[in-house]
Amino acid sequence: MTGRNMIETVMGAVVLVVAAMFLVFAYNLSGLKAVSGYEVVARFDRVDGITAGTDVRLSGIKIGTVIDQRLDTERYLAVVRMSIDPKVKLPSDTVAEVASEGLLGGRYVALIPGGEQETIKPGGEILFTQSPVDLVQMLGKFMFSGADQSKDAAKKP
Repeated sequence: MTGRNMIETVMGAVVLVVAAMFLVFAYNLSGLKAVSGYEVVARFDRVDGITAGTDVRLSGIKIGTVIDQRLDTERYLAVVRMSIDPKVKLPSDTVAEVASEGLLGGRYVALIPGGEQETIKPGGEILFTQSPVDLVQMLGKFMFSGADQSKDAAKKP
């Protein structure tokens, strides 16, 4: 019986090692790890769906990670701190926007480079930002504006 227990123990250990290797491989392939680089900040009116670890993308390619976010209590803006790949030098007129991966997808910070020769220094700030579009609010406005127009059309002789 001890020979059988030893084989089962060894097989169990092999399964655990293979599972751990698969998890490490999947983590490395997924792009979930934080990008280490220089830090920049951006201030937004709203940052719905953005948290620490969220991707920062340029032309759809991940070049950074959101490190943290906080509220600026003087101007009531969301301050998002990001780590950007040191190989990517952002022009000083870069625009940061909170974008959506699709209708039901997650959010990420999209960077749109400008044309300036001067770049944002480490610890610098992206001055131009655009908050996310609230689809529910937009749909509500569209529905109620259509209802108002149909009432006006019904009143006309």
